[in-house]
Amino acid sequence: MNADDRIIVAADAVIHPDDLEESFIRASGPGGQNVNKVATAVQLRFDAANAAGLSERVRERAIKFAGQRATKDGVIVIEAARFRTQEQNRADARARLAALVARAAEPPPPPRKKTKPTKGSVERRLKAKAGRSTVKKLRGRVERD
Repeated sequence: MNADDRIIVAADAVIHPDDLEESFIRASGPGGQNVNKVATAVQLRFDAANAAGLSERVRERAIKFAGQRATKDGVIVIEAARFRTQEQNRADARARLAALVARAAEPPPPPRKKTKPTKGSVERRLKAKAGRSTVKKLRGRVERD
């Protein structure tokens, strides 16, 4: 792997090949007898906690978004066994990692602007409350004279 293998997700999120560790394991599923002989599934490990290409905010969010796929040490583990070839599974695992980091690199949503309720909506709410109050009062016992 060389420097051209970097995955550039955003300005503050670059995945360096040194932070990735791939191991090939046997996959379940379709493949006939071949599935018992060839290790086609990929287990991609990304050391997010020590990745130099991630900003602190992106690093924390990536580990949070990874959920159970992240270890206590901040290593994100992605297993890809969707395809029957190593190359396709390898590309799938890298694409899924890039998507996770891209989601973590998104800017936070703008803060909500506080608004006052309109005069009409306040009046309608109070009128509805008074109506409900009247209905509940009428549910009481009826006194006879």
